[in-house]
Amino acid sequence: MIRNYFRTAWRNLLKNKFYSLLNITGLTAGLAVGILILLWVQDELSFDRFHRQSDAIYRLENRVGTGTSQQIWTTTVAPIASFAKREVPEVKDAVRLAYNSMYTLFKYKDKTVNEDHSSFTDPAFFSMFDYTLIKGNPAKPFPDKYSVVLTETTAKRYFGDENPIGKVLSGRDKIAFTVSGVIRDFPKNSSIQGDLFLPISLLFDSMYKNRTDGRTMDTDFSEFSYDTYLLLQPGASVANLAVKLRTIHLRNKPDDTDLTYLLQPLSAMHLYKADGAEGGIETVRMFSIIALLILVIACINYVNLSTARSLLRSKEISMRKIVGAARIQLFVQFLVETALLFSFAAVLALGLIYLLLPAYNQLSGKQLALDFTDYHIWAVIGLTITGTLAASSIYPALLLSSFEPLKALKGKVSGRINEATFRKALVVIQFAVSVILIAGTFIISNQLQYIRAKELGYDKTHVFAFFMRDMGKHYDAVKADLLKQPGVTGVTRANANIIQLGGQTGNNDWEGKEQGETMMMRPLAIDKDFIPFFKMKLLKGTNFTGAVSDSLHFILNEAAVKAARINDPIGKRFRLWERNGTIVGVVKDFHFASMRQKIEPAIFYYEPARLGSIYIKTTGKEAAQAIAQAQQSWKQYNADYPFEYFFLDALFDDLYKSEQQTGLLFTIFASIAILISCLGLFGLATYTAQVRTREIGVRKVLGASVTGIIQLLAKDFVQLVIIAIVIAVPIAWWSMNQWLQDFAYRIDIQWWVFALAGLLALAIALLTVSFQSIKAALMNPVKSLRSD
Repeated sequence: MIRNYFRTAWRNLLKNKFYSLLNITGLTAGLAVGILILLWVQDELSFDRFHRQSDAIYRLENRVGTGTSQQIWTTTVAPIASFAKREVPEVKDAVRLAYNSMYTLFKYKDKTVNEDHSSFTDPAFFSMFDYTLIKGNPAKPFPDKYSVVLTETTAKRYFGDENPIGKVLSGRDKIAFTVSGVIRDFPKNSSIQGDLFLPISLLFDSMYKNRTDGRTMDTDFSEFSYDTYLLLQPGASVANLAVKLRTIHLRNKPDDTDLTYLLQPLSAMHLYKADGAEGGIETVRMFSIIALLILVIACINYVNLSTARSLLRSKEISMRKIVGAARIQLFVQFLVETALLFSFAAVLALGLIYLLLPAYNQLSGKQLALDFTDYHIWAVIGLTITGTLAASSIYPALLLSSFEPLKALKGKVSGRINEATFRKALVVIQFAVSVILIAGTFIISNQLQYIRAKELGYDKTHVFAFFMRDMGKHYDAVKADLLKQPGVTGVTRANANIIQLGGQTGNNDWEGKEQGETMMMRPLAIDKDFIPFFKMKLLKGTNFTGAVSDSLHFILNEAAVKAARINDPIGKRFRLWERNGTIVGVVKDFHFASMRQKIEPAIFYYEPARLGSIYIKTTGKEAAQAIAQAQQSWKQYNADYPFEYFFLDALFDDLYKSEQQTGLLFTIFASIAILISCLGLFGLATYTAQVRTREIGVRKVLGASVTGIIQLLAKDFVQLVIIAIVIAVPIAWWSMNQWLQDFAYRIDIQWWVFALAGLLALAIALLTVSFQSIKAALMNPVKSLRSD
């Protein structure tokens, strides 16, 4: 019986090659794209969940500041981890990570490597997290403060296939670091990454051994530079723990009354913001919906073509019933037909995924792989194919197996067969989704274009920069050499990256500051050339002059003046950290972070000793010569370090890399959704022309024009697309307005976006339908009237 089902199904597929090809093509495209998107979604949702104790690990954070100046810092002070382990019963263990900027250059024999991704950490890092230590002692990964743990790839880079344990790397000042452990490379779905790890005791020793203010690692509650993770006891109250930690902090530093401790689950770090608000989960949710919609469109194609062609098979089904076929047998027969067609589509889809995966990874920034030993891959593929098969097959099988034999043989098949409303509704859904995706593509593209074109408050064109290291001691000579180059129009320096200022402080004071008020600011040390170099606009006062007295002067941005409520700020008193001085200038607000954030208070101060970043402006044409001169100076003063620079334009674009990837993928998904919809529409148009062949012939004999016939056949489909546009516009407006809410600086959604999206969908539908309509209209009426 089963063999007969498959034999009949195979014959039916071959008999209707055109419709089978349409169905297989639509399902293949839908399954391939749907699975690719869902693999991306699964990867995003898997971040940091591979740790066995992930449900009990939390990142410690701080909410600081008051009023509109309130901020959340994901880094904390070092001593809070030690106090938590000692004094808070809910804390089972604690781990700190600190970026390593002290020891970055390492040598082994003739190999010299600048390690940019290295950290200081506690020994408990290798027991709290499931980063497998494959060589070394897990109980004592750092035998002393000059031990180092490497990843497999890093160890191979230095030592090849030799056993790295006990090998010695030479660091800064010829300090010898002994390799004490090797861990597996970090999974790509880990929020924590690194190549090399040093004991945090070395950092503390370097920071505090020569301090004259009496601060130690256990008493310094001012340096917020540590990623701190706590492993909690089962059943621990996160809210109560946060209160206890704040109490400990205030006991040691009573001035921090505006500080609150927060705990973020490890598993939420990747997709949620520090305050628990939605972050990347919005994109995951959006892509999940798109995957579902594309699969739904593919299902709709199959259902529409299957039910539309049911009239052509009514006599076949009726004869089967008359000779004794039961309804359940017919139902199974049609399920087998769908399953067979799906098998071809699924195999083709998997092959297509395999071919497209490298390009897809490049577009999405992922490193996905079809690893069939991973049950997650099978779960995604299996659920997608099974769900799509069930959605596509059950309704057509029920419909086809429900014909009444006598009525069908007399050509009086009525009821559900003639009720085309359901098919029309499915077409409307298809094109409504397409219009939503088209409109979304336009809006995302316009927002990204707006970001790139928006006035930033400074000129970053043709500017490249790098951290000077020992070049900083010879800045004047380096600057003079650079300015001799014909392509260099300016040189300046600062202590941070203007594209994305990282540091913040609330340690400030001014005239009119209220009791308990804290204003968080972004401090930036600059030289006298910085403001004119970047063509910033001074609204009030003067620039730094380079005089020694500038160390007591400050320049604020508009946001800082407004937040501090300072009227006539020039000459007013202001304190930054322990430095008391006066405000000498106010600069127009400029963007120093992503446009997802509002411009925050910023302050410029003058301290030449801290200016480690150099900025070089070129004409663009001679940029190569300028870079060559900078590299020559670099080798003169930093011979052991590789020369690395970046252009501000490229760095600015990187701020919106995820949005650019989202926009590109959105465009591709929209195009595929439209393509699949058009395949279904093409099939329906072909079927319509086929069943109305006699009618068309009669109309032509009676004098109907070709244009009239085309209008007759296309009219119904155009009406459906117009209904789809009406339904899609409010949904598209609402969904894209939600997406734009995440930007502090955003476009206004214009009506023409939806008009253009609708017109484009209508034009595509017309082109799809017109091909078959024109072919039918041009057919010889004699042949039309002779057709069965």
